[in-house]
Amino acid sequence: MGMPISLALRGRHTDDVAARWAWADVMASLRDADRVFSTYRDDSDVSRLRRGEVDLEDCAPEVAEVLALGTRAQQESHGAFSVWRPGPDGRRVLDPSGVVKGWAAERAAAALSELDETDFCLSAGGDLTCRTLHPDGPPWRIGVEHPADAFRVVAVVPVFTGAVATSGTSHRGAHLVDARTGRAPEGVASVTVVAGSLTWADIDTTAAYAQGPEAARWLETQPGRSGLVVWADGTTTTVQPTAP
Repeated sequence: MGMPISLALRGRHTDDVAARWAWADVMASLRDADRVFSTYRDDSDVSRLRRGEVDLEDCAPEVAEVLALGTRAQQESHGAFSVWRPGPDGRRVLDPSGVVKGWAAERAAAALSELDETDFCLSAGGDLTCRTLHPDGPPWRIGVEHPADAFRVVAVVPVFTGAVATSGTSHRGAHLVDARTGRAPEGVASVTVVAGSLTWADIDTTAAYAQGPEAARWLETQPGRSGLVVWADGTTTTVQPTAP
């Protein structure tokens, strides 16, 4: 999927047959998602759909699920988030990558949930889904990378069971745009979102980033989300969760 995948385990199954089988299942799930959704593979369902060679009904059922999530995210973000992006000729082309990354990693982590008496933290390109079974156990400590310096962190987020996702331009440049304008947002350097679901943490961090100067205000409207916005001038805004 063009991104590093890593796993940390603690508890009963950390380096045994059960752990290795679970890891194999995680990778198989992610490869399956790549086969269906990759925009870099000519034979993926999404590539064939965007070229008009197949209809949505001809694709794997997961495609309809992901596009439905994208439609909901577009509505909730007032159009800033979209699974459609401007193509080289100015026409809009299908690209559900903004949904797929978190969705695929969360789905893959289901294999880890089968490991009894074992906590896990699965990272997919720096977005993480974590589980801590014992209520008195230690949280996973997630560092939020400084958008201007990959060797620094701007915050450390303790997560027991939940997800953390970050959007920014430090590694891939200005690849994120406001779908309403087709232009990169101004004033914001990165957005980190903490949520119960990696699917929605990933969607909301992209949607918030696309809001530009309104990133923190928009994120405050999303129930159950907390986050950290790093602005282009280096200042930060912390967003506290509101009741669902």
